Amino acid sequence: MTTTAPDAPPARSLLRGRWIDHWDPEDGGFWERTGAKVANRNLWFSILSEHIGFSIWTMWSVLVLFMGPEYGIDAAGKFFLVAVPTLVGSILRLPYTMAPARFGGRNWTIVSAALLLIPTILAAIVMQPGTPYWVFVLVAAVGGLGGGNFASSMANINAFYPEAKKGWALGLNAGGGNIGVPVIQLVGLLIIATAGAGAPRILLGVYIPLIVVAATFAALKMDNLTSMRNDTGAFKEAYREPQTWVMSFLYIGTFGSFIGYSFAFGLVLQNQFGRTPLQAAAVTFIGPLLGSLIRPVGGWFADKYGGAKVTFYNFIAMGVSALVVLAASAMDSLTLYTIGFVLLFVFSGVGNGSTYKMIPAIFRGQARVAIETAGAEPGPAYLRARRLSGAVIGIAGAIGALGGLFINLAFRQSFMTAQSGDPAFWSFLAFYVVCIAVTYVVYLRPVPAEATHPRVAYAHV
Repeated sequence: MTTTAPDAPPARSLLRGRWIDHWDPEDGGFWERTGAKVANRNLWFSILSEHIGFSIWTMWSVLVLFMGPEYGIDAAGKFFLVAVPTLVGSILRLPYTMAPARFGGRNWTIVSAALLLIPTILAAIVMQPGTPYWVFVLVAAVGGLGGGNFASSMANINAFYPEAKKGWALGLNAGGGNIGVPVIQLVGLLIIATAGAGAPRILLGVYIPLIVVAATFAALKMDNLTSMRNDTGAFKEAYREPQTWVMSFLYIGTFGSFIGYSFAFGLVLQNQFGRTPLQAAAVTFIGPLLGSLIRPVGGWFADKYGGAKVTFYNFIAMGVSALVVLAASAMDSLTLYTIGFVLLFVFSGVGNGSTYKMIPAIFRGQARVAIETAGAEPGPAYLRARRLSGAVIGIAGAIGALGGLFINLAFRQSFMTAQSGDPAFWSFLAFYVVCIAVTYVVYLRPVPAEATHPRVAYAHV
């Protein structure tokens, strides 16, 4: 049985879920009467599931701190170990983006949350000295399941909110999820400080019941929208759109940096400066925490000053931060090194917000030019902009997360060849310089006076 009154949609069954047939958030009366209450309820429980998903995705950044000499894994092996879930999570983001429309947002949240039990329980089984390295790699790969939750959560929540409130809702959803990274690192710090580096299973024991709680609340409190449909046409069109690949490239530099450094921070401190697991864990959480909290600020700056301009100067700041790290390494200054690393997290968070804000602005600009110069009908033009924006956000989120893989592979190679992270940071600096150039050339060069010039569409990005 379905319903048109979304305040209390009746449950049909745990597997089939409960569905809302009538959902019109753009109707102000509907939104005030029932829409806001239902949307906000779904938002909070979506955040809970996504938050734990991020924690499980990045749990190997904490587990490697428990892996002392008795495990027989060198620095290069550990960097590869944390790179594997990054790759798997990135790939899963594309099918996860479409899953809420195929199965229902509430139903998929239950399934995606419950799936997190698999990598967590497997890790609890294998986390002991003597386990073959290939087993660790396989279990770490399964941990990539947590990386897909962000994509499905964002696609689901996007459907619940009116256009005027999507920025706030999606920002809160993304930020609440990202904070799962520093939270699991703080839990790991507490365990190392109290039980020692030989007790990794306590960390996993903490998260197993939390996963069950998240899946249970999703079943009891969330809803499916029948109005959601897989729009494969939008994805096909987005693949042919050059702006998809420009924004995906820039997102590698922002979110890719955030997730890559989140996995690598503790390992770099251990191997570059000889920090103990407790000493590394004591500061590892700071960067991801600040990078998560400041993400909405990047979106606010983009609203006020323009996403392209904020992104351009933000990449300059990231390049300067990489230079600070390199200078600190040359001086053998742990304090300055940590400051530079944390700054990289902060500016990657700002860039997360500004680049995501750029995507809808780009396609609104294309629609505006089509209306003003080609006589396109406003309704279909802006509808196309919304469809493409949603598809590109999913594609860019998946490709951008691959930056985390590249960062950890760069650190692996760097410590293998130079026993230092310096070569990796030089490569990151070069990449940020390229991002600066791309942002300027595509979005910030002076726009020609001719209104038909294609770059007019990006004048207000």
